[in-house]
Amino acid sequence: MKHVITTISTLAILALTVPAFAHFQMIYTPESALNKGGKIPLAIVFTHPFEAGHTMDMGTPEQFFSMRSRGENTPKKTDLLSTLKPITWTSLTNAGAAYETEYSARGGDHIFCLVPAPYYEGEEDAYIQQSTKMIVNVGGEPGAWMEPVGLDCEIVPLCKPYDRWTGNVFQGKVLFKGKPVAGAEIEIEFMNHKPLLDKKAFAKEASAVAPQAAFVLQTIFADDNGVFTFGIPKAGWWGFAALGLDPEGSFKGKECSRDAVIWIQAKDMK
Repeated sequence: MKHVITTISTLAILALTVPAFAHFQMIYTPESALNKGGKIPLAIVFTHPFEAGHTMDMGTPEQFFSMRSRGENTPKKTDLLSTLKPITWTSLTNAGAAYETEYSARGGDHIFCLVPAPYYEGEEDAYIQQSTKMIVNVGGEPGAWMEPVGLDCEIVPLCKPYDRWTGNVFQGKVLFKGKPVAGAEIEIEFMNHKPLLDKKAFAKEASAVAPQAAFVLQTIFADDNGVFTFGIPKAGWWGFAALGLDPEGSFKGKECSRDAVIWIQAKDMK
């Protein structure tokens, strides 16, 4: 009996020390700040970006659209759902159902917005739905990058998400149905393996090595106004996920974590 109790205690300790790597909905394109317009590729993948870990099968998204703005003109919404093509995306551990498309980007800001189908996480017997944004600018022309797009769960950038130097900070404001979420929990991951769009896979080589598991998935909290701040230590793509914004979130009779995700890109100053 003593051996059984010891074994159970050991397993409990191990469970507490196993790192929890976060799911991140991605909208990826190689460059967020373009000098000229043209067709750009977009990959939509639900995965674990730091480790290029397990890729989850995506269902048919509920929404996928862009909001283009130029100067003081009213942003123009374009429904892109019908342009999505199913693909299989390969991570370092498995392959999963994902999507790709092409988009004709012209001058100004283009805010890409995705509301995916809720994903069932069997280990938690619950669903996850991450409404995701990624912003591309063409030609340095100003646009409405700082304006909410009206998603129920949304992170609104408070600084341009495509002009960050390494060492700058990124600030965002977490909204649920247009209202700030005080104390929102924010998970942060670095896209540590380059997405290879031609191979529909992550590169095997990592850009950074985490000295300890806590560095893989970082956590910060928003202030009373829903605002969070993060210092950017390395060039590349960074994902921010504000978790569980809908206190009554459910899907098919089970709990559903309705999250907001935004991706930003930082560059080294040379």
